[in-house]
Amino acid sequence: MLNQTKPDPVRSPLLDKARAQGIRHGYFTRVGGVSTGIYQGLNIGSGSADDQALVAENRTRVAAWMGVPASHLLTAWQVHSPDVVIAREPFAGERPKADAIVTDRPGIAIGASTADCGPVLFADVGARIIGAAHAGWKGAFTGVLENTVAAMESLGARRENIIAVLGPSIGPDNYEVGPEFVARFVEADAENARYFAPSAHAGHSMFDLNLYTVERLLKAGVSAEGLGRCTYAEEDLFYSYRRTTHRREPDYGRQVSAIVLENE
Repeated sequence: MLNQTKPDPVRSPLLDKARAQGIRHGYFTRVGGVSTGIYQGLNIGSGSADDQALVAENRTRVAAWMGVPASHLLTAWQVHSPDVVIAREPFAGERPKADAIVTDRPGIAIGASTADCGPVLFADVGARIIGAAHAGWKGAFTGVLENTVAAMESLGARRENIIAVLGPSIGPDNYEVGPEFVARFVEADAENARYFAPSAHAGHSMFDLNLYTVERLLKAGVSAEGLGRCTYAEEDLFYSYRRTTHRREPDYGRQVSAIVLENE
């Protein structure tokens, strides 16, 4: 599968319905890329130690699938923040430090780069406004999802019309956390205890980031669902920071999830 020369992203049935209205999306996998070794496949991580010429080719292939030039595939310099930027043209110079991008301009593909964190794609089909957020635990916890919805509203979207879909991310069977992690969530809201289950290791817990993310989206007033795909477990398809860490590998690749308003 990794020998395929063209990307073959996972799609959301919910977002696929928006294709008729000119909104295209894809949760890209490792399939269709030119990177080799530990980066085998479609590594778009410009922050990785991979050959940057190969990364550029991979990004070009993603952009081509999205129907835009490589310069119009935009990903932010992600810093696990709640910050969102509005993009109406390609970034000039250094990419902005943020963890979500929204746009109302056709031909600008916006994406989230991940390797276990949650990529969330947003669309208000009627208003033709889209968003892409990188939601790891810290971003989700501090409000990146709600801030993305608010930024879309600032462009004219209505939250009750927004669809949000969480793509492949680390699943609850593979996300073990320590007691201080659990305490942070429970101190913020006692109801957060429901997202944790006992681990095989004393004092540790398994965290359901997927459920936490989807329920925060629902509480924000948008229609939301998750694809239920685990980056850690599906090694042939996805890069995983945690899997790399457990194997003591020196680095890891990143996949991208992207959405675009096609030209009318």
